[in-house]
Amino acid sequence: MVSVVGIIAACAILSLVVAAFYAVKVNSLKLTAADIGASEDVVARLREISGAISEGAMAFLSQEYKFVAIFASAFAVVIAFTLDNPATTGVNEGLYSASAFVIGAVISSVCAFMGMKIATKGNVRTTVAARRSITDAFRVAFQSGAVMGFGLTGLAVLGLLLVVVVFDSMLASSGIERHYIMEMVAGFGLGGSTVALFGRVGGGIYTKAADVGADLVGKVEAGIPEDDPRNPAVIADNVGDNVGDIAGMGADLFGSCAEATCAALVIGATSAALTSDLNTLLYPLLISALGIPVCLITAFFARLKPDATQVEPTLRGQLIISTILMTVALYLVTDKVLPESFLIGSLSVSNSQALYSVLAGLWSGLLIGYMTEVYTSHGFKHVRRVAAASDKGPAINIIYGLSLGYESAVVPVIAIAVTTYASWTMAGMYGIALAAIGMISTIATGLTIDAYGPVSDNAGGIAEMAELGKEIRARTDLLDAAGNTTAAIGKGFAIGSAVLTALALFAAFLTRANFQSLNMLSPMVFAGLFVGGVLPFLFTAQTMLAVGRAAEGMIHEVRRQFREIPGLLEGKARADYRSCVAISTASALREMVAPAILVIFSPILVGVVFGVEALAGVLAGSLISGVVMALSTSNSGGGWDNAKKYIEKNEGKGTDKHKAAVVGDTVGDPFKDTSGPSLNILMKLMAIISLVFVPFFDSAHKWLLAALGLGQ
Repeated sequence: MVSVVGIIAACAILSLVVAAFYAVKVNSLKLTAADIGASEDVVARLREISGAISEGAMAFLSQEYKFVAIFASAFAVVIAFTLDNPATTGVNEGLYSASAFVIGAVISSVCAFMGMKIATKGNVRTTVAARRSITDAFRVAFQSGAVMGFGLTGLAVLGLLLVVVVFDSMLASSGIERHYIMEMVAGFGLGGSTVALFGRVGGGIYTKAADVGADLVGKVEAGIPEDDPRNPAVIADNVGDNVGDIAGMGADLFGSCAEATCAALVIGATSAALTSDLNTLLYPLLISALGIPVCLITAFFARLKPDATQVEPTLRGQLIISTILMTVALYLVTDKVLPESFLIGSLSVSNSQALYSVLAGLWSGLLIGYMTEVYTSHGFKHVRRVAAASDKGPAINIIYGLSLGYESAVVPVIAIAVTTYASWTMAGMYGIALAAIGMISTIATGLTIDAYGPVSDNAGGIAEMAELGKEIRARTDLLDAAGNTTAAIGKGFAIGSAVLTALALFAAFLTRANFQSLNMLSPMVFAGLFVGGVLPFLFTAQTMLAVGRAAEGMIHEVRRQFREIPGLLEGKARADYRSCVAISTASALREMVAPAILVIFSPILVGVVFGVEALAGVLAGSLISGVVMALSTSNSGGGWDNAKKYIEKNEGKGTDKHKAAVVGDTVGDPFKDTSGPSLNILMKLMAIISLVFVPFFDSAHKWLLAALGLGQ
């Protein structure tokens, strides 16, 4: 038997080394007049702008994670006390679960700061590299994204491996069964997902408050270009790109990786054949580890020709190459790790069936990413149709954009349904969990091209604010156009992985709650389906209103500065950027609380008051409506965004048609960057809270019934 633990550790360390290498490469580009080939004034301006973006981003993260630290500490105490049941195992299960929770939360937070740090260094260096060539600029932006991709993956894999190995060495020798140990390990995924909730929601509110204010007052009312230095909200807008699409997306996919793996470990630990050897049990974590060398090889193919007119094919190729290589890698190792056959419950599963379950998730993820591109890239008819409709005004633009989003959900949902059926048929609940891991097995590549987007977007903003000229802005716009598409693909990929992850957690929840089957006609389950189905709508309403309220403050501030600062619109005075950054920060921190309370306390309330059967219905309902709403809102937003850019590229700015497209894009901003992506967290976090707290729900519900004199 190969040492799976050693292979996983080696791959995780390799990932961290690769991230450090790329970080050194990005930081090696010096911002001096001699290195840049520009005047001292230009260099000073570049440093000032990038410094303001970095300062705003890190200030927001610091304040946000102070709140997260307080909440996570309190939640860890709750876990430690509510899951304390030494009668089962002879140890305080809650203490171990709380420890895993804290470790997961800390690693997720470290990943967010790491990604933010390199992104705010890579953006200005991408701008500088664009002075030389589009090839150099692409390389810097890609390497900046790779730091986030490989750094996060390495930390996620290594952190979870250490928790499993340490817990197993401490508890298995005492005779505690491994399925109890893996249930304690699941706290790691809960910690990562809790941090992701605040990162996604808070970051999404921040970025869209700034973006909506900057667009409506700057572009529509004042008629000035995007990223114009006269716009007071321009720095906050650039900061928002980082806190939403770097820190938020990173925390989201970290959570998916940790949660899907924990779900597979919990389900796999019910099989005596898999628990007999830790190497065999760790097959789910090995899948993520194998993705690291695969994604490293894939990165060598990320080359852009000097005369390139499109960047999307290069980035799309990264997903295709990594998927093909991952398929080969899985074929080579699966039969060496898993036994030829094993039981999951009463179902006999072969190692080839387990492999096909992983591959089903892997290839459906690629399909979902491709379909997202079809509906959000202006290279296809759907976005062009929205652009053409804009000459009839903003109302028709919005109607076409909404229809685009609704239609775009069909194929991905069918792909998820087919993947669910196939993997469940082949390997039961374990197959579902393996499919979820398969979809995110190339997470290093997915995060790299996703983080590339905000870096290139910021590079264009810096070029505009530093007044580097049309040629430089044209190069950064070429990078940014690809970034918009890859960001949309990344969101589709993240939603698909979130659905399968939530489904895997749901399967693990059913396993831990000892449900052999779920009666969908049970009044309690059916009522739960209705309640769960409406929760994503309530959550979306909360996040949309949060963006609206936050944007109101930004709009008033931008208008005030245009009105009260003499010479600002003429370019003779300087805007007060700090006040807009402060407004976005305060609004995001305030507005993220209500959606967080809804997600965290809904499963706890239902589980305690109505029991785990009703909670199963709530989870199923929220998953079904959540995936459709997440896909449709994200893709509508992406379609509106690229329809606007298509008009700008082909017809210019300032026309009534362009203004209508800007209104549509502004409506789509909270769709694609706040509400849609945040629904990922709702689906996953509700499921993993339910999984971790199953023993507490069962005992608390029975106590409540007894206290009310209702019996069992």
